[in-house]
Amino acid sequence: MTRRAPLIPPGAVSGSAGGTIWIGIDDTDSPEGGCTTWVLSELLRESRIAGIDLVGEPRLVRLNPNIPWKTRGNAALAARFGSGRGARRRIGEIDGRPIWAFAEGRAPDPDLVRRWIDRAWNCVRQVARSESPGTDPALVAVDHRLPADLYWNAVRDVVRPQDVRTALEREGALVRTSGSERGIVGASAAIAWPGTRRTWELIAYREPQRIGRPRVVDPTSVRSAQASHPGLFLCHDPRTRRMLVAPHTPCPILFGLRARRPEAALRARHSVRSEPVDRWVLFRTNQGTGDHLGRWTVEEIRPYRSAIVPGTVVAAPELLEGGHVRFPIEAAGGAVLRCVAFEPTKTLPRVARTLAVGDRVLVWGSRGLAPGLRLEGLALVRLSPARFSPRPPRCPSCRRTTDSLGFRRGYRCPGCRRRWPPEAATLRPRPTSYPVGVYHPTPSARRHLAVLGPE
Repeated sequence: MTRRAPLIPPGAVSGSAGGTIWIGIDDTDSPEGGCTTWVLSELLRESRIAGIDLVGEPRLVRLNPNIPWKTRGNAALAARFGSGRGARRRIGEIDGRPIWAFAEGRAPDPDLVRRWIDRAWNCVRQVARSESPGTDPALVAVDHRLPADLYWNAVRDVVRPQDVRTALEREGALVRTSGSERGIVGASAAIAWPGTRRTWELIAYREPQRIGRPRVVDPTSVRSAQASHPGLFLCHDPRTRRMLVAPHTPCPILFGLRARRPEAALRARHSVRSEPVDRWVLFRTNQGTGDHLGRWTVEEIRPYRSAIVPGTVVAAPELLEGGHVRFPIEAAGGAVLRCVAFEPTKTLPRVARTLAVGDRVLVWGSRGLAPGLRLEGLALVRLSPARFSPRPPRCPSCRRTTDSLGFRRGYRCPGCRRRWPPEAATLRPRPTSYPVGVYHPTPSARRHLAVLGPE
């Protein structure tokens, strides 16, 4: 297999023929604090000092949201550097001075490349929360965008760092790590992201002396900003009245404005009333794209995968303790998939409770270790004409409602453990159903990558 010449061979410097330099970083924060977007903003500040320009928008790329060892939002960052050419655009402000992104760029001097990568890695190591267990910062530098498979694998599946290391060697990339190499998965994915389906997020950061103290962001101004700038999304949750632009962790972020168009976030920034802003940066992101959802068959939905599956409801929904709702669907090939709509999503269990046998649905969500899909969304495609749905029989001895044993397996009394066949169920009128359409969780229960929909 053909291998590219390394960006910086041992003991020498190789300049790229007309290319710019991509730098990806990951695994710099921890559950106790820190933020990889802040580290990238530090790189932007350092690049200005080093005399190298930002080419295009910096990237904030969310990875597989099901990975158990992730830190909070599971984001990796990347940016492209070089000698800027063409039009430039203001995408941030640091130290009171604008951050410019150039539309085009060319390869910088090879000596500058070497010095810049060394300087960038030193910056990452200094700012990362390396003292926290499990925080092992990584940097990937390469003179071309990496193959898209490195992104799709990282956003939809579980990836082995050694496989990514092999791919990076094949691409001639430079890799710097501290501790484990897990961070190279995200750092390379951020560079490899195609970026065609995208949204934007403008992140404003706190003054360093305020980090750890309660944030001051006026909720009324946030709601007003979203109303005045329709391009914004997920700023607040009208059901729970929860503000969604500010995190609840001791990290440097003050607030973040997500937008379908960059201009909406740039204009809305001036509408938000808050404590003083230390700096701000506009990122191109994969948030709201649903890129984590694969078109897997039921058999292919392995642990930690997310899928979108069409099917038919084959049994009445069960109301579980805590307000969650469980129901099975039959997918292609006759495979049965158990779906669970959790109560915090608000909308989804309400819709799921009204399902009846024969309803055609489209479901999407994720799997943990146990089989089944934890719903992130639900579409009613076609409603069954059935006017009645089955109701579990009542035990004549214990006077308790029996529990379903699963699709076509009958019922069992939770007290005396007596069993009944499936045909023992009685029919009850179907509750009022929701109309055909798409249903999303309440905004505060949505994931970063969740497909955008009505607020």
